[in-house]
Amino acid sequence: MPILIVDDDDIALELLQNTLEDEGYEVESANNGYDALEKLRSGRFQTVVSDWEMDIMDGVQLCREVRKRCFSSYIYFILVTGRTSTKDVVEGLDAGADDFIAKPFEPAELCVRLRVGERIRALESRNGMIFALAKLAESRDTDTGSHLDRIRDYCRVLAQQLSTLPAYRDIVDGDYIQTLYQTSPLHDIGKVGIPDNILLKPGKLTEEEFAIMKTHVEIGAETLAAVAANHPGMDFLDMALELTLSHHERFDGSGYPQGLVADEIPLSGRILALADVYDAITTERVYKKAATHDVARSVILKGRGAHFDPDIVDAFLAVEKEFIEIKSQFESTNEITDYPSSLQVQLAV
Repeated sequence: MPILIVDDDDIALELLQNTLEDEGYEVESANNGYDALEKLRSGRFQTVVSDWEMDIMDGVQLCREVRKRCFSSYIYFILVTGRTSTKDVVEGLDAGADDFIAKPFEPAELCVRLRVGERIRALESRNGMIFALAKLAESRDTDTGSHLDRIRDYCRVLAQQLSTLPAYRDIVDGDYIQTLYQTSPLHDIGKVGIPDNILLKPGKLTEEEFAIMKTHVEIGAETLAAVAANHPGMDFLDMALELTLSHHERFDGSGYPQGLVADEIPLSGRILALADVYDAITTERVYKKAATHDVARSVILKGRGAHFDPDIVDAFLAVEKEFIEIKSQFESTNEITDYPSSLQVQLAV
């Protein structure tokens, strides 16, 4: 999205515009606060760089007006000013300014401050969108809420363990773990497209019903792809889409929807596959009772190299205590059995 720059000095405005365009930014300008507000109504701008001192609505007044109005997304506001006293800084912050840059400005400093704003906006947008999409999935199943909480914690501890291994150290860093933690609750968003008589059926699905159930991965991926197309630059959606599409793939190629094998399956999908099965076995669902940790452990070990990536099974074994603690944190009064029912076996393998 373009940056809106505001200054009533044409020379200063041109200098600022040239500086930003040289750095690859798309820029539009306004000569005063009123003109800026009219342009902001279009919803095209998420960043404003404004001079403080202007004859027609100064930068502080403009900032106050921006904060009063309900724009479609948060607008990051930088004031360009020669004022550096504590009183002036307090006045600017009280008006809602996010940052200041002193005149005469250094282009490198301005660009760094703009990148800070981009990160802050991206985090806000990401968290808001993930929450909204996760609530959409939760709306179809009253058991989903705690399931999503457990899943993201299971994924987090598995990824943290993998990050200690040489083979994954350059792949699974802090950003990867955080993105996986935040996006894993979206993995079953496609279930919003599955009929209730199948999604909530208290018994074994027929072959025809199971075929319909399996389409939730494509429905979810298509939903997230559409969101990504309308919100360019939100890179976290790439992981959300890949884990949604791949978490029912199996390491030996017998999974769905694409029959991917081993490393063809995105790492996020391989991690989520184990976390999802563990949670499915150890919690009560409409069609089954909950089984113990030992039952889930047995199923996972049996699936090592077939259903699950061996490295991720080994990571699970290294963090078993943390899985048990997470499960206990969200424990309900569900009946716990010592053996998997036929439905648990069907679900897990």
